[in-house]
Amino acid sequence: MNNKLDISVVVPLYNEAESLPELVAWIDRVAVSHGYAYEVILVDDGSSDGSWEVVESLREKYPAIRGIGFARNYGKSAALYCGFAAAEGEVVITMDADLQDDIEAIDGFLKKYQEGCEVVYGVRSSRATDTAFKRTTAQGFYKLMRLMGTPVIDNHADFRLMSRPALEALSQFGEVNLFLRGIVPMVGFRSGIVEYERHERFAGESKYPLGKMVSFAFDGITSFSTMPIRLITLAGFGIFVVSLLALLIFLVQKLLGYTVQGWATLMGSIWLMGGLQLLALGVLGEYIGKIYMEVKHRPRFVIEQVLDDSP
Repeated sequence: MNNKLDISVVVPLYNEAESLPELVAWIDRVAVSHGYAYEVILVDDGSSDGSWEVVESLREKYPAIRGIGFARNYGKSAALYCGFAAAEGEVVITMDADLQDDIEAIDGFLKKYQEGCEVVYGVRSSRATDTAFKRTTAQGFYKLMRLMGTPVIDNHADFRLMSRPALEALSQFGEVNLFLRGIVPMVGFRSGIVEYERHERFAGESKYPLGKMVSFAFDGITSFSTMPIRLITLAGFGIFVVSLLALLIFLVQKLLGYTVQGWATLMGSIWLMGGLQLLALGVLGEYIGKIYMEVKHRPRFVIEQVLDDSP
């Protein structure tokens, strides 16, 4: 399109050396068969398994590849944001490197784009490939995020299309704590959904075990919602009311001459209040920590090396 690439495919990498050759071959095969002009931007997020060396070798065979290597691991959102900034296509499609996202769904993405959608989300049609535990935790993740007021799309990860106007709007979001799954829906514009069947992982292990998923969810919640602080306020108010009622009961018992043992009640109350106070301090600390990181204005990422023929 007038010397501009039709499609930029941005792929964040973190220890994906095994799947890279098949991924790039797959993208090239689909793009050529459909007649797309394309580029693939591979952003290496501080991999330690030789992923960058694989990117270098693949570039010799596929000129459409552009590589960006971070100086260390900055996280998937930072890698995606870097790819957005480097992309030259009319539309940008982001996908994971593990071959679970179905690149054939790009046809559906482009149809939605031609119908006027500036953002198109790839949404899993089912979770048949997941274990029961993974399905349960994933469903819980989306429910929790919505409950806490974080804008997320159910069963959508980072397989999406964004137009140039949507990317320009996204660039105006200046926070260091990037949570793209919540930020992209906040950008606005007309959006659409394309369902696809998610494949089995081609190689390696998931980069999101349970512990990391919990951390990811908490990060998303504290980046977009003050609901946890409000819940602490409500809990404090509730405990205050209960304490007043208990005090009234104890006074009545005292006036009636009853002896109140109270040892278990006293110790239980101390432990309950202590735990609640520590929880409240922890939640408040998370928000203060985010403020601390934002006011430093540190760079989202540092680029160490680039493979690119662009001027």
